[in-house]
Amino acid sequence: MNNQTIYFDNAATTKVSDAVLEGILPYLKGEYGNPSSLYRLGQESRRAITKAREQVAAALNCAPGEIYFTGSGSESNNWILHDKKKVITSEFEHHAVLHAIKSGREKTILLPVYGNGIVKVADLEKALAENPDTELVSVMTANNEIGTIQPIAEIGAVCRKAGVTFHTDAVQAVGNVEIDVQSMNTDALSLSAHKFHGTKGAGVLYVKKGVKLPPYIFGGAQERGRRAGTENVAGIVGLGIAIEEATRDIAAKNKALLQKRKRIYNAVMKMEKVRLNGDLENRLANNLNFSFEGIEGEALLLQLDLKNIAASSGSACTSGSLDPSHVLLALGLPHEIAHGSLRISMSRYTTDEEVDVFLKELPPIVDKLRVMSPIWR
Repeated sequence: MNNQTIYFDNAATTKVSDAVLEGILPYLKGEYGNPSSLYRLGQESRRAITKAREQVAAALNCAPGEIYFTGSGSESNNWILHDKKKVITSEFEHHAVLHAIKSGREKTILLPVYGNGIVKVADLEKALAENPDTELVSVMTANNEIGTIQPIAEIGAVCRKAGVTFHTDAVQAVGNVEIDVQSMNTDALSLSAHKFHGTKGAGVLYVKKGVKLPPYIFGGAQERGRRAGTENVAGIVGLGIAIEEATRDIAAKNKALLQKRKRIYNAVMKMEKVRLNGDLENRLANNLNFSFEGIEGEALLLQLDLKNIAASSGSACTSGSLDPSHVLLALGLPHEIAHGSLRISMSRYTTDEEVDVFLKELPPIVDKLRVMSPIWR
């Protein structure tokens, strides 16, 4: 166990499942044809993409014609946002949303998320009433750092009543919570294969029929003329397999994850000067995010890595930044506490033995760092 990495960073990426690996290999070797070609080799690739589109549509409860394949969840977010001039979103969206709306917008309204990390529907209703020219509302289904799950169906209902397109970034949610774009009142949704044991480089943008979706990449007829470029056939095939696997029995998977999460939560909360970030109940079953007073999150991660434990302090997309997490600041945490955060994100492959090792190694590491810290006591 000590010679193998204990992987607690599944919110950043996940390992490719055996079924996905087996399923994509033919499209990396024998069935390598360009899907736009007329001969058999190309048409085999075309049929594989069609099957994957149907698999994704079944998982989301939509029509295959409403599914567009992209290169990532970030691309999907950028695509749905790129021509919108007035947007309502939340303070702690992924940077793929927040940075995309910084340029070319007349106005952006940021909804607060409060100490529990939950958007209030009443705030959205007020914002829409004050901004009747809003073109798009974008609120993530589940936060990528603190795992809090938003009231998406209620948010979508408010948007539908107001006649405003509603998009949700579901990159962290797919495979962890039930997704049904019909009951969620969702007009557009983003997801990414590598978050649920598919490969990197394959994403999806769902767009409800009738919702305007201008072309995003020009130069070819792929994705019904809206996203040019030869398709990543292997990645798309893997995405289809992965989403079938990930959505097959979410309740059973989450039951096992909740047991592990409870063990970690109960043990860590017994430590001195530690707080849980975000609501305990309305959060992903695989997620815990703690702040430890008196230490730096980066130092904590490096010490854990020396024990072959991989975790994170926030979004993998902001690694290298010395700034505290914008998500934690949105909760109202002061900078010095936000700097000392630790995100634990598990998967269906996480074992009880790995939890045991983590709970054994964490307390002495925190104690060691606090002794070294000039701001502790």
